[in-house]
Amino acid sequence: MNEVVLKNLLIEGINKSASDIHLGVGTKPAMRIDGTLAWCDDYEVLSKEDMKLAVSMLLNKKQQEIYYLERELDFGFTLDLNEGKTQRFRGNLFFEKNNSALALRIILSNIRTIENLSLPKEITEITQKNRGLFIVTGPTGSGKSTTLAAMVQKINTTRALHIITIEDPIEYLYSSTKSLIHQREIGRDTNSFSEAVVSAMREDPDVIMIGELRDFKTISAAITAAETGHLVLTTLHTQDASQSIDRIIDVFPPHQQQQIRVQLASTLLGVLSQQLIPLAIGSGRIAATELLLANSAVRNHIREAKTSQIKNTIQTGLSLGMHTMDQDLARIIKEGLITKEEAFKYSYDIQELKRNLH
Repeated sequence: MNEVVLKNLLIEGINKSASDIHLGVGTKPAMRIDGTLAWCDDYEVLSKEDMKLAVSMLLNKKQQEIYYLERELDFGFTLDLNEGKTQRFRGNLFFEKNNSALALRIILSNIRTIENLSLPKEITEITQKNRGLFIVTGPTGSGKSTTLAAMVQKINTTRALHIITIEDPIEYLYSSTKSLIHQREIGRDTNSFSEAVVSAMREDPDVIMIGELRDFKTISAAITAAETGHLVLTTLHTQDASQSIDRIIDVFPPHQQQQIRVQLASTLLGVLSQQLIPLAIGSGRIAATELLLANSAVRNHIREAKTSQIKNTIQTGLSLGMHTMDQDLARIIKEGLITKEEAFKYSYDIQELKRNLH
């Protein structure tokens, strides 16, 4: 594999609207299109030498040193296309069977709007808040970064604020419009999420976007930032709202958990959980969501360690803009956008989904 072949493969992925491209020794390249993995049969099986060349083409010398030392690396890069156009990629290099392997995520060039993504209108209302913590959750590849980008861009185009993003790596590239945006990348601009969040609070921010709540120190710093008058937007790899709240609280030692419940209850704005479901007609996927908005009942559940009751609050909170995943799946089925069969695969509670369809 030379530079031309690699560039052609990446361009083919862009043209086919793939979300991910996979390279590894002993197989042909593969692409994930509309959630399904497909082999690239027009390409040769990749050798150990092919992967070494790919590493040398995609990483600078410092990155290569880190990768070969630590055996894995997150990175981002911009590919120059024709006529001055560019395409952003997020990559993860890792070793398997002592050979290099690569997973590339194609980042959409245009930052889509909240309306384009068919997200609940309440998400726009969150972008108008001055303080608090808002969490986007879901599995890998569910569009969490795209949703956060839409929220950041909404603020950027409508409010004169200072936005700091902390990412690993930087995905979407923003141009300061009405807001001033500074983007920091882990490993290049800062050493860790937690250090960057603590540092951000001394950098006069209004909004702090944290790519992911990965550990105790980052979660603690994020809650403190929200508590001290900043709007904090972030993601978690959890399925739903109650699981997200439990995950945050469980990272703290037992003697601190009640204090964190009180802090989280006062700072949480909401939790958006999402999945991408294949459309019934044609290609593409649509986001199905669950939305929790923190009201007095939700805050009481968090303070009193009754997160198991949060689902009931969401189910009965439709008039407030809340909905469960299965309520949203039923809505999308009724609109003819997805099939029942597909929805059942993604349902959190099939019986609830069936009830909502009647």
